[in-house]
Amino acid sequence: MLNVDISNPALYGLDESQLVTVQGHLLTQKTADAFGQMQQHAVLDGIAIELCSAHRNFAKQAAIWNAKAQGKRILLDHNNQVLDCQNLTDDQLVDAILNWSALPGASRHHWGTDIDVYDGNNINRQQLKLISDEYLIDGPCGALSVWLQHHAQQYGFYLPYQAGRSGVSPEPWHLSYFPESSLYLAQYDRKSLKQLLSNSNISLKSALINRLDELVDRYVYFIADAPK
Repeated sequence: MLNVDISNPALYGLDESQLVTVQGHLLTQKTADAFGQMQQHAVLDGIAIELCSAHRNFAKQAAIWNAKAQGKRILLDHNNQVLDCQNLTDDQLVDAILNWSALPGASRHHWGTDIDVYDGNNINRQQLKLISDEYLIDGPCGALSVWLQHHAQQYGFYLPYQAGRSGVSPEPWHLSYFPESSLYLAQYDRKSLKQLLSNSNISLKSALINRLDELVDRYVYFIADAPK
């Protein structure tokens, strides 16, 4: 356990007591209810919306981060090609990881309002890679992607990571329940994140702390506007 005393620990992946279990994943109750309603509607249109990721706590996000920082997990560039990280500086490596993976303590998946989805009618979880090609019109999740563009918002969901409108690469699989996530984003505090990271065993800590304001602005706050 990290020895930190910060307000709203759930915002940083340190408290999941307020979440409920849905298909093996943790969500807020309101997100779970909205997802269930959306899922039922999609079935009528031949789409099987399945969860592949929801809440992820700080420890799990840190494990992903450290594995990529230490070369134990593949890194992809903007074109989904494997990236050679051996000659990257610490700052370049930070940017490469953040292209696809959130900074621990700064992931929207900490909140229980954000989910990654796929079409279970056309691809199974073991085959899924969560890459953009799978969500193109001729991909296994293409029909789902089009359906979400037309219907997600009526259930309170939207895509926060869109081309040219967010600091990370577009993620057509990532939905956010904006009635709650917008409130959580407004409560987010970069000073609490700095305290958390300073007391953690995260890789590339010095590079992160030195650039934290810039990174928070780009990767936490720079997202597509939520619907009103």
